[in-house]
Amino acid sequence: MAGEILDNQGRGEASWGWPAIHPEGRKYGVIAAAIALVPLIIFDLELIGWPLLFLSLGVFAFFRDPERVVPQDDNSIVAPADGLVTLIQTMEPPQEMLGNDGSGVPGLPSGPVTRISIFMSVFDVHINRAPIAGTIQRLVYIPGKFVNADLDKASEENERQLVLIERTDGLMIGFTQIAGLVARRIVPFVKPGDTVAKGQRVGLIRFGSRVDVYLPAGTQPKVLMGQRIVAGETVLAEVGASVLIEGIAQ
Repeated sequence: MAGEILDNQGRGEASWGWPAIHPEGRKYGVIAAAIALVPLIIFDLELIGWPLLFLSLGVFAFFRDPERVVPQDDNSIVAPADGLVTLIQTMEPPQEMLGNDGSGVPGLPSGPVTRISIFMSVFDVHINRAPIAGTIQRLVYIPGKFVNADLDKASEENERQLVLIERTDGLMIGFTQIAGLVARRIVPFVKPGDTVAKGQRVGLIRFGSRVDVYLPAGTQPKVLMGQRIVAGETVLAEVGASVLIEGIAQ
């Protein structure tokens, strides 16, 4: 019905629609389409022009920004990225996420935690989302290499950006956006001090990449190696009061 509210809160009629294209990618799609039209219109080179035009559609698709239905229970930690779970391992968080960084803002406690690595191919949605609701406490950019993001060493060697979010009850979740072979730019949508909702868009990585999520100590992941997950919708883990107390005690 005209004028009826359509949203993810149980109101209105659900229907499929073409996902929006994020503004960050519209210019790249237009440039790619313009380049494709040159051999088609000016030189009548269909063998070159049509593949280039098809490629421009792929550029638009890469920057698609679909709506997501975010779980609203307080204990859930949702995936910050679309893609394939390639690693689940126990390890120390990055040094840049630990302790006090000199700004007076506390970081993650030291000690081993569970890291979940999510690999995004060029066919995945590349908008990254907040795994929990809270305040952006740190946003640390680190220049580096551009080795294959699917390799474990990419977490320490590649260009990356570390994000630390603190919930109102003190729970902190850190995740790292990692550039890869094709990805050459990490684009943040937020800054330190911003308040974000769970599942809110916080940034993107252009053209294939990876995101590492660091779960609180004592948290059991609810995803498996090789599983495909959806940013803002897939629950990576659930954190109860006992885990929060254990994390603070450390």
